[in-house]
This record gives sequence, C-alpha cells and structure tokens, in this order.
Amino acid sequence: MSRQQSQYDIGLDKTPANYVPLTPLSFIARSAAVYPDHLSAVYEGRSFTWSETYERCRRVASYLAGRGIGEGDTVAAMLPNVPAMNELHFAVAMAGAVLNALNIRLDAPSIAFQLDHGGAKIILVDPEFSSVIAEALNLMKQPRPFVIDVDDAAFSGGKRIGETEYERALSEGDPSFKPRMPDDEWDAIALSYTSGTTGNPKGVVTHHRGAYLNAVSNILAGNLGQHPVYLWTLPMFHCNGWCFPWTVAAAAGTNVCLRKVDPSKIFELIQRHGVTHMCGAPIVYNTLINAADAPKGAKAPRVVGLIAGAAPPVAVLEGAESIGIRLTHVYGLTEVYGPASVCAEQPGWDQLAPDQRAQLKRRQGVPYPLEEAVTVIDPETMREVPRDGETIGEVMFRGNIVMKGYLKNAKATEESFAGGWFHTGDLGVLDEHGYVIIKDRSKDIIISGGENISSVEVEDVLYNHPAVLFAAVVAKPDKKWGEVPCAFVE
Repeated sequence: MSRQQSQYDIGLDKTPANYVPLTPLSFIARSAAVYPDHLSAVYEGRSFTWSETYERCRRVASYLAGRGIGEGDTVAAMLPNVPAMNELHFAVAMAGAVLNALNIRLDAPSIAFQLDHGGAKIILVDPEFSSVIAEALNLMKQPRPFVIDVDDAAFSGGKRIGETEYERALSEGDPSFKPRMPDDEWDAIALSYTSGTTGNPKGVVTHHRGAYLNAVSNILAGNLGQHPVYLWTLPMFHCNGWCFPWTVAAAAGTNVCLRKVDPSKIFELIQRHGVTHMCGAPIVYNTLINAADAPKGAKAPRVVGLIAGAAPPVAVLEGAESIGIRLTHVYGLTEVYGPASVCAEQPGWDQLAPDQRAQLKRRQGVPYPLEEAVTVIDPETMREVPRDGETIGEVMFRGNIVMKGYLKNAKATEESFAGGWFHTGDLGVLDEHGYVIIKDRSKDIIISGGENISSVEVEDVLYNHPAVLFAAVVAKPDKKWGEVPCAFVE
C-alpha cells in the first residue's frame, strides 16, 4: 500500500547531491586521503600506509576487472590473516564482485561444494592450503576457478598451484583504477557459509549497507576511537572478520596481522605495536590467560577485547583482566555480519566485586548501536517473552545489520525471516533490564528424563574448576534417560 504524498515529498527527490549508497569502500578512500602516511598494516617486518594500501587494492581490483570479473561474480580466498586477505575485502568489492572468504579449516569436499555453489571464478590461495585446494578443485562439478597463489615468506612449505602470484598480479594492475562503487547499497558484498550440523552449509549473502553499518557499530560498541591498533587474533574468514577490515579502515587504524594464534607472538606484538584492540572466542583468551609468559600486574598491557561465541565463563572474564585485557561480550551470527548485540556496560559496574561484574558482563546484551532490535520472542505467538529471566524463547534480530538471505535457497530464507524477524535458533531469556541471556542452541538442549538441560550451563560449571582449560558438553544417548550430558574437557 503506497502512502499519500505530502508537501515534504513533492520536488524533494533523491539526487547524486543528497544521496550516495552506503559502502565500506568509502572508508578506505577517506583514510587514504586524510591519513595517507598513517600505518594501515604491519606483518612480519613489512608495513604499509593507508595510501599504499589503497593503491594496492585498486591495483588488485584493476587486475580482477581485466580478467572479466565484475558485478555478480564471486572471488574466493583461502588465506590466513595476512595483508592480502585484508586488501581483498576492498579490492574485490572495488571490481564490483563478491568476496567468499573460505574457512581455512575446511576439508576438500566442503570447499568444493562452496566453490561450486557460489560459482567462484577466481580463488586466491596461501601455500599452506595448496594441497587441500588442489584436491577440492578436482572434486568440483562446475568450471574450475582461475587460481592465484599468495606467497608468504613467513611460511615454509606448500607449493604453488596457481597460474600467477598475488604480488605479480598486483603489479600488473592500474594504480589509478577507479573503484566501482555500488549502484545500490543493497548490492552484495560478501558470501559466507554457515557450518550446519546436517546437510550442506547455507550461503549467507550480505550487502554494502550492512557492512558499512556494522563497521561503524564496531567502533561505537568497542570504543575504538581514532587510530586504533587492532591485532588480528580473529580469523578474517569468520564473518569477514566481524567486519573489522572495514572497521579499522573507517577509524584509520592499524591492522597488526597474525598468521596463527600463538600466545608468545601475541604478547610480543601487543608490546611492540602498542595494540589497543583485539577480538576472539573464549578459547583464544583462555589460551592467553594460561600461557606461561602471560604478563601480569604492572607489566600487563591495556587492551580492549571483544569476545563472542559461547557465553564467556566467569573464569575467562576475570582471568583476562589479570593479564590486562578488558573484555566486552558481543553476540551474533554469520547472518547478522558477526556481532550485532553487545553487553553494554553500565555505570557502577567497576565498583562491583570481580565475580559480580563478570556475571553481568557475560550476557549477550542489547542491540548494536546501528541494529534495530534483538530480543527474545515466543516463536509460536511472535510476542516478546516477559523480562523475568526465566521464560525461554528464541533470540531474534531485526534491522539493517541482517543478511539479504541465503544464496539459491529461498525456502530457508523465508523460514529464517518468518514473522518479520530473523530467527537465530538460539534459546534465551530476557532479564529485567531487557538484556538477552542465551541458554542454549535449540538443537543443543539435552532432554534427559523429560527435563531440559542446558549444555551451556554445564560447561560453565566445568570452566570454574581450576584444572579445566576447555570444555564442551553434548548429548549422549542413554537407554534409561533418553539423553544424558557428556563432557569433553582438556
């Protein structure tokens, strides 16, 4: 139903003067123009400024365009957290194409499925993964993509399987290439695959508008400010690194690239580069907390860390503070660009005892600054559950930081958006302040003797034991009870 025009509509249209589609490509252009000599990235003795990174991205985009890559095409990448992976988050979009960042832990059949399903025309490969990619290419049913090797002096081993190498391709590109900005901010910018427990993974399509808004939300939720120094402990392939390639560009910060998580290396880089921010799952922070050379007391750094995944155990939140990392809990999924809610801190929390503060900080929280809503809803009635901390419903999102949908899967898209909300499949409650608290994944609830047991809550108990480093709880079939909890610990 169209609304009736008012005086504020007549002759007041969108024009190139008053409307430009939102895109994170504008972030790198601005940082290169305003802070051309500020460090954009450092890695294993190499460093780049924002003007250099912008030129490199345009060269790569030019090369891709020269190979016929353009609107609607997919470019895949199987890379660790190296500068090239960061550059591709801009270069691929500059060519008008869509980036498919592959999980570097996948096996060949899974990779082959994603390359076929997404229709990748080019794939960039790190030598560490050349063997599995070669196997995946042989398993593909669709035409094989053009392969570009991305050499890394920090890695010895592997072999080249491509037709050319990244730096050579970059050198052949035009440094004055004009980036192809999106005609519509709803245009796709990335394709990421979910890791489903049954069947093939779903291809999540995200758009320029959402990437832009989530990048800005990261700055606000994580208190990045201007010129942050961001350490890449989070995989860039994971939800496009929670949009942090675009976030760091927006804040004209410095990307400290890290090939793999290594506690000693991490502490060294924090000290050397004055790292201010980082992200990761509880396992990453737990590894740092329990490292033999973890700095403590006066020697501890002052780093802001975002943590997501399962609700962080109290032991992890307290332990991180002891080594100088102040954690903020965020929550999200691939379908909402990574984090789209945050456990926003309130005045007075710092005056609480550490264990009390940790209990508050482990909630999933409230909407990200530029997300419309996250709440807990009864999926049968589509009404918000009472704020009593007890009534369980499904966690749902709504707003601009939600995917376009699932690639070539209209049925799954329709189901996930039923009732005008994105259904996460996570079960949770609302506390009296409207903060979301997840109890479990709907598929992870253990039904034992007719009673629901939260695997998350059992894991929390295990994490409180000083001898437990990691814990995972699953359902085990049982003749008497139907299911019983089964814990895996390290």
